[in-house]
Amino acid sequence: MHAQLHGVPIFAGLSEEAIELMVKHAREIEVKSGDFIVREGESGNRFYLVGEGEVRVVKQVGTAHEVELARLTAHDFFGEMCILETLPRSASVQAVTDAKVFALSSMDFLSLYKTLPSEYGILVLNLARDLSRRIRHLDEVFAARG
Repeated sequence: MHAQLHGVPIFAGLSEEAIELMVKHAREIEVKSGDFIVREGESGNRFYLVGEGEVRVVKQVGTAHEVELARLTAHDFFGEMCILETLPRSASVQAVTDAKVFALSSMDFLSLYKTLPSEYGILVLNLARDLSRRIRHLDEVFAARG
């Protein structure tokens, strides 16, 4: 898992000590193709990093209004909003292939804040940049529909 964190944008620039702290807390989960990792509307406090395989992010799964928002593979992540706040999941995430994901709880990030506050600051800045990038992408998608 250590090498995988180095390829993840929100962990860019973190010290080895910070990376090791996150690796220590990470929990590996194996998911079968078709299984859901999280479901839209459920409460959740976990961040996930895709280690292997492919997952899809989808809203209103199983309805006539189902919308696939993204496909994620190794080094991609989801559930990052739990780092900032605990709200119901905004989308479902389903394994497209057999997959391996690594989970970190919001408490694991709190541990980083308490132990290495400056490293936590780097992580939150990286998270803000990534969320900004995602919002810009969605703006472009919606503008193209207009």
